[in-house]
Formats: sequence, C-alpha cells, structure tokens
Amino acid sequence: MAAHKARILTQSTGRAAARVLGILSAGQWLAVAVLGLSGVAAFGLAPDTTLETVAVQTILRELPNPAVAAPDAPEPAARYWREERVRRGDTIGSVLARLAVDDPEASAFLRTDPAARPVYRLRTGQPLRVETDAAGRLATLRFVAGDGRLLAIERGDGGFVGVSSAPPVELRWEMATGEIASSLFAAADAANLPDAVTLQLADVFGGDIDFYHDLRRGDRFSVVYEMRYLDGEPVGAGRIVAAEFAHRGHAARAFLWRDESGAESYFSDDGAALRKAFLRAPMEFSRVSSGFSGARFHPINHAWAAHKGTDYAAPSGTPVRATASGRILVAGTQNGYGKMIHIQHRGAFSTLYAHLSRVAPQAKAGARVAQGEVIGYVGQSGWATGPHLHYEIRVGNDARDPLTLPLPDGEPLAPANRAAFAARIGPAAAQLALAQSYAGSPLASAD
Repeated sequence: MAAHKARILTQSTGRAAARVLGILSAGQWLAVAVLGLSGVAAFGLAPDTTLETVAVQTILRELPNPAVAAPDAPEPAARYWREERVRRGDTIGSVLARLAVDDPEASAFLRTDPAARPVYRLRTGQPLRVETDAAGRLATLRFVAGDGRLLAIERGDGGFVGVSSAPPVELRWEMATGEIASSLFAAADAANLPDAVTLQLADVFGGDIDFYHDLRRGDRFSVVYEMRYLDGEPVGAGRIVAAEFAHRGHAARAFLWRDESGAESYFSDDGAALRKAFLRAPMEFSRVSSGFSGARFHPINHAWAAHKGTDYAAPSGTPVRATASGRILVAGTQNGYGKMIHIQHRGAFSTLYAHLSRVAPQAKAGARVAQGEVIGYVGQSGWATGPHLHYEIRVGNDARDPLTLPLPDGEPLAPANRAAFAARIGPAAAQLALAQSYAGSPLASAD
C-alpha cells in the first residue's frame, strides 16, 4: 500500500514538473539544468546515462606568402595642407611660422618678387592655406587678395611663380532680420548683416524712405542676400536677392531682377519699380542742417532771403550721388554755389548740387549719369561757412522742397518679363518668409 502511494506521488510530481517546464523562460531553463545536476530527481539525468564522445582532429596547412611587386617609380614625397588665420599684429613670416613652413627659398621669393606683394597686405581674420612636404618646404600658398582675386604662390621646376586668377566662388543665400531701435546700421550690426548689404538695403528702398530722417523705432527689415564662399570660407557679400522693410506700419517688398543683358533692378511682387525716378537724398547718410524755406537769415550776407534748397551737413569728401538718371547741364564753378553740378532729368525735373570740394572725373557737361552714381564730393566752396551739400530739385525753373515733393515712379517691369519674374522670385519669397519667421532669433542672422 505504501509503495502504491509512493508511485502515485511520483507521477503527480512529474506532471506538475511538466506544467512548470512548459512555462519557463530561457534563464529559468538554465536554473532547472543546474538543479538537475545537483541531484533533484524530478529534473535530473537518469543514472548510468553515457554521453557520446565527439572526435576532434587537428589539421595544419601551409599558406604561401602574397607576392609583392616592386614599384616602377618611387612614391612622391608626402605633402600636407594646413590653414591658419591672420591675427592682429601678424606678419607673413609669423603666419608661415605657425604653419610650420621652413623654407628659405620661399621666404626669399615672398620678399623680392612683385607677384608676392599682396601677401604683405593681409587682413586680420583672413585665412591662408599652404601645402608643404614633411620637411616644411613650401609647395603652394593660396589666399584671396584684397582685390578679390585668388593668388597662388606655387613651386615649379624653375622655382616659385605667382598666379592670380578669379577664384572658383560658390554663391549661397543667407538671411537676416532686425528691428530699428536707434539707426539702420545699429540694427544691421545686431543682425550680423554685412555693411555692403546694409548700404544696398538703404539704396533699394531709398526712393520711399529717407534713412536718416524717416526711420522710426519698431521699423523692421528682413533680407535674403548672396554671400560668396571660397573653399568654404566667406569672402564677401553679393547682391540683395529679396528684402522687406516695414515702415510706419506699411511693408514694402523688393526682388532682384537680372535681364538678358545682366542689368539689375528691383521690383515689387507685382512688377512695380521699387526705385522711384528720384532718390530722397543725395547722400546715403547725412543730416539736414538747413531746410527749404521762404525766408532764412543768411549766415554770410546777414540778410533775410529765401533758401531754395536743402543743406545736408557731412564731412568734406563725403560722396554725393545723382538722385536720378539724366544728362549733366553744368559741371564747374558758379558764384555763391562754388563748385557745382546741374543735371537735367526726364520731363521738367532737374537737380543741382553745390559747395562741392571736387567734381568726379566722369561728371562733365553733356555726360549722362545713372541714378545713385557718385558725381562729386562734399566741400565748402562758394558761400559756405562749413562743409555741407546744398541740394536743389526744380520743376521747370521753380525750386521745390526735396523733402515733401511727390516724386514720379520708376519704369515698371516690362510685360514680356512678368511670367519669368514671377517664377524666379518664388524661392526668394519662400526664403524671405523663413527669415521673417525667425524674427528675434539668432538663426536669422548670417554668421
């Protein structure tokens, strides 16, 4: 009876074990195996069980060495490219020393050959790239000279030569946005906008906005512009591609258009000319020292008389621009005007620029000038107590106030170019919208 009970208990235990084994994980299976080896009957190996022995055989084989062919010609000496930026107070010698160049022959060429003279006019922050061998002998020196051309000093069979060429420039679009707090230049600096682009911005919208007098705190601008790159380094700003200027609650947009001849103009989305026929001011940045008036006490004559123009105070030598395209009537000296230029424009309009220190060489009577072209320089010739520009705008023979006179619009985009213009400005408009979406963010600046 006892044996019968023992058999039943063993079978029951086996079925329970089977249920347990059916739900064990891999890790638990290992634990079961260990328990089996330690002698638990329900999970162990049967007594006197023998395992089959696996035969092991060692095989040795000899492999032939690979054949190495002798080189037909000696390998060229290893060369290394390095780059360094010019630091304040650097000389070409100190820059080459940091680049590990040790080459008396190269130093002698850089000192004496006229082709190497641009290396002595390096700018702080400018990158130089050199190629040297392991001993520090110079093979090539490359950098962008001040005129924008790529200068390469190269070692040849007969010594060093200097080669100047147009650099393989890559054009990229960059963007910036800013808000006026005090001046356009202060806002542009805060947005990391290059000065050349800032001047273009003032020029593009100069027909509607006097950037010295008309700006208001809170005015905003967004710009998409070209930046030229050489070997991944920025080497100068190009043209504005698209821009928007929000002034006194009104936003004006401008897009660059290049025609088949390469001539460039700016138009709004609908093809209207951004530039009016006249710029608002004959200088990029200046201040009005004396406005248009029917009665002003003359500082030299000490009498009351009408002042038929606007005086702009500026340092001597400041460039003076033609406010509109036209033909020069007079370029010379006239009584109290001193050195002056008188230009006839389209229709009955003409402009006069007086008290110049000198006239630009190309500004001669009968010559044609373009809007924005420099025609002279501020001085104090004639009846002037200090350096300034006297500017007049006339309709017929009547002088008008340049600051309040409604100015005619420029020529709109030709109808034949409208479809191409609309297609071309699409990517620029999208980039401009992206710049505006990052207003106030460093992502909107061009670094």
